[in-house]
Amino acid sequence: MLYAIVDIETTGGYAAANGITEIAVIVSDGKKVIRNFHTLLNPVYTIPKYVEALTGITNEMVEYERPFSSIADEIIELLHGKIFVAHNVNFDYSFVKYQLAKAGYELNCKKLCTVRLSRQILPGAPGYGLGKICKHLGIPIEERHRAHGDAHATAILFHHLLKFDKKGIIESMLKTKSKEQFLPPNIPSELIRQLPQQPGVYYFHDKKGKVIYVGKAKSLAKRVNSHFSNNKPNRQKQEFLKKIYNISYKTTATELMAFILESIEIKKIWPEQNHSQKRFEPTFGLYSFEDRKGYMRLCIEKKKKNLRPLYTFNLIAEGHGLLQKLMQQFQLCPKLCFLQAENIPCQLLHEKKCHGACEQQESAKDYNKRVAECIRHLDKELPSFALIDNGLGQEEQSCILMEKGRFYGMGYVPADISITTIEELKYRITPYAENDYIRGLVYQHAARYPFKRISFGG
Repeated sequence: MLYAIVDIETTGGYAAANGITEIAVIVSDGKKVIRNFHTLLNPVYTIPKYVEALTGITNEMVEYERPFSSIADEIIELLHGKIFVAHNVNFDYSFVKYQLAKAGYELNCKKLCTVRLSRQILPGAPGYGLGKICKHLGIPIEERHRAHGDAHATAILFHHLLKFDKKGIIESMLKTKSKEQFLPPNIPSELIRQLPQQPGVYYFHDKKGKVIYVGKAKSLAKRVNSHFSNNKPNRQKQEFLKKIYNISYKTTATELMAFILESIEIKKIWPEQNHSQKRFEPTFGLYSFEDRKGYMRLCIEKKKKNLRPLYTFNLIAEGHGLLQKLMQQFQLCPKLCFLQAENIPCQLLHEKKCHGACEQQESAKDYNKRVAECIRHLDKELPSFALIDNGLGQEEQSCILMEKGRFYGMGYVPADISITTIEELKYRITPYAENDYIRGLVYQHAARYPFKRISFGG
């Protein structure tokens, strides 16, 4: 079995928008070095100052060097049929694979990470970065943060690991179905093996324990593994691999509960790697207020932080449609509902469908009675219901509660309970903050599975 021990220096942290400035490949049979390859490269991208300071490789040094594409055939020949070995292998592999793909070659080798191997074969070391583990073992690094120096040290470290691997850890990692080679370097494989096949929410933590990503899953084990089953060269992927140090999770009885809990946790924790639901905000609301003449007015406005709307909409047209219906049903004035401009005669007054509040022909007291009736009608029309489904065990069932059109909360109730009122559910489940995204999820699920729904009147 032959191994290709690889180290690269780059212009940045992810392959899709950065280049390789230096590459070293050491081919070994596991005991001795068979071949050495090393070269500087023109990365095409500018080398940032902090990278120059770290590696000592400057833009002037690589300005006239050859690009990666000119050595792609030699690199693929060096790597073909060998085990790709590196310290934090997913980083090096992602860059080399990406650059080879641009040159028309497909890299598909088994991988070994000397960080992960060191953690398992040499437990208790003061650290597993290349500098710390080499210092611990007395392995010299002639030129730190240069490809040839780091690759040479990694080769010595790898030979040491092969020699002291008494439990067959390396052989186990190389098995076809082993997921070890795909895992981030700082994630213990036991964490992955312990993940259940249940629905739930999972949390990626950084070195300090801070949550940097929250996700939901139909199967926690499958979903978490899917994050590490490929080696995409984009920034988000490489940030994951670099920053994840721990994984925790909460199981839920159903996939819908996992979706809801994910949204709640993202809004509460605000993880740096979550993006989609940070941008999701309800767009418009129906509000009521009293004007300076004492008339209650209804209006559609962009959702306001500190005001509770009577109703919410994602599209302004949806809001205007509802307001038009309410206006006709309760004979409200289009001007006082902001559905007609103030400077033109009231259309419904002309049609005798407006009682003249806009011209003060109807008193504020009489007009406001109909507005109040309209608001009560709207409030009454908002549904109250529970979605009942399987629980975490046979002795319980899950419950998601909507009260007057708003998500109240969710939890678990005894399987043998007879549910007749909202109040008996409310003290058994956990209340949560709601948003339009959660409300939409619950309404869609209720429409799709009406047999799970228990409605409450009033």
